[in-house]
Amino acid sequence: MSLVNKNVVITGGSTGIGLATAKAFINAGANVVITSRSADNLQKASDEINNPNLTTLVSDTSNLEGISVLEKFIAESGKKLDVLYLNAAIATFGSITETTEADFDAQFNTNVKGHYFTLQQLIPHLANGSSVIFTSSIVATAAGIGTSVYSATKGAINKIAQIAANELAERKIRVNLVSPGPIQTPGLDSVANAEAKENLAGSTALQRLGNADEIAKTVVFLSSDDASFISGTEITVDGGAITYMLK
Repeated sequence: MSLVNKNVVITGGSTGIGLATAKAFINAGANVVITSRSADNLQKASDEINNPNLTTLVSDTSNLEGISVLEKFIAESGKKLDVLYLNAAIATFGSITETTEADFDAQFNTNVKGHYFTLQQLIPHLANGSSVIFTSSIVATAAGIGTSVYSATKGAINKIAQIAANELAERKIRVNLVSPGPIQTPGLDSVANAEAKENLAGSTALQRLGNADEIAKTVVFLSSDDASFISGTEITVDGGAITYMLK
């Protein structure tokens, strides 16, 4: 499908990969709604994009109340969604012995529960033939020390997305996953110093960090007619990190 005048929702769309993807959809002529729990971040994103096709919505999709805000907004718009990009995520790193219940719950609430129930509540608003995309990660299959909870959340949404692809196939709705490797984003800046980022870059075959625009292009591709026969698939965008680790 052409993305001109198509209706797109991006959860966690105010920074990083979500913001880059919002820009890409706007540039393709789509109408985009981005959500975030932070009104300040949404305002900054709106100022940066500066396009009437962008709408921002404060919605914390880690809880059912926040998801209800988004569902009500879409319902009242009267528009069917052509693309739902489930991107909101948080990460806290630490060993199994160090991880607290609060750390565990926060990550599962945002990264798994949030995606699951956002999809559930917005299924009635998805157009037949629409596209649903989850942001996963290569850590879903890797076994990095200190990533147990975050990796588990990404593994969980991989399975949810695969099952959703089967359950929604009757309506020709395609469901896919994008799994980034190490990507230069504000989120990475918050958890990795210069040495750690250099090590991450060195873990890829291409010997560099990816950038958010490279993920955005993949999401736009999966949303387009160019990907019309792709569903239930995980596309890894990692600069060859997984295969490089196995060499």
